[in-house]
Amino acid sequence: MEHTPVLLRESLEYLAVRPDGVYVDATAGLGGHTAAIAARLETGRVIALDRDAASLELARRRCADLAAKITFIQSSFAELSSTLDSLSLGRVDGILADLGVSRYQLTSPERGFSLQAAGPLDMRMDQRQSLTAAAIVNHYPEREIARIIEELGEERRRLAEKIARALVRARPIADTAQLARVVASVAPRTGKIHPATRVFQALRMAVNDEPGQLDALLRQAPQRLAQGGRFVVIAFHSLDDRKVKQRFRDLARQGGYRILTRHVVKPGEEEKRANPASRSAVLRALERTGEPAGSGDVSEGIEP
Repeated sequence: MEHTPVLLRESLEYLAVRPDGVYVDATAGLGGHTAAIAARLETGRVIALDRDAASLELARRRCADLAAKITFIQSSFAELSSTLDSLSLGRVDGILADLGVSRYQLTSPERGFSLQAAGPLDMRMDQRQSLTAAAIVNHYPEREIARIIEELGEERRRLAEKIARALVRARPIADTAQLARVVASVAPRTGKIHPATRVFQALRMAVNDEPGQLDALLRQAPQRLAQGGRFVVIAFHSLDDRKVKQRFRDLARQGGYRILTRHVVKPGEEEKRANPASRSAVLRALERTGEPAGSGDVSEGIEP
């Protein structure tokens, strides 16, 4: 399957990959970033994590010729610390997190992420979890659905309430195509963007607890960096990027960390033309420069 990792050159530049380093690709996806990091290693190692077992298997195949340098683990990046502990790893030299949804997920109707074709109301990154989009759409109270659409889809409150009302009235909603039609029946179309795009985003984020997952990563990752280690995050919408920006600022103020990206790094015009999915991507990078005041050994005081 064709896969183009976003901001690849910039990611490698800010990670400053060393041949003997240990790196974590916290969102391995189809393995594009993982392979590029591994290709720069000699005695080093990449820990490739992903919640999606299907994506991880595709990444494993993609990286077959680099397998000796990569450890693939099905795990959420919210479990970063426990995963590293299970591998007897303390601190690492770099952590990369690409917060976007892979093209494989978006173009596989059976996963329920896409509004372009009929598929089940699923949207789970990890098929082992129980909560699906169907449960939210068909069983959550109208007020809660409106809140999800407003907060996670960044939709206007009145429109979010209107959409939620329409969804409740249309129950039971059977698949993604019906969901998209119901939203389109009450939401105005603006430009080329389908009126259900933000609703699908909101449901995906709610199903996978993306805000909570990112909060956990932002707590844990900086503490697992060795001195001189880098934390690179690629975000695709303002909700995520605001969290990353604020966390990096807080860490820089407390000491022991340095922000490497004074301004967000964006794809160049050539990359945007070649890979339109990269257009909304922004990259921020942080470096650990020492021990923050009051910090102890890596095994002490790591927040859950």
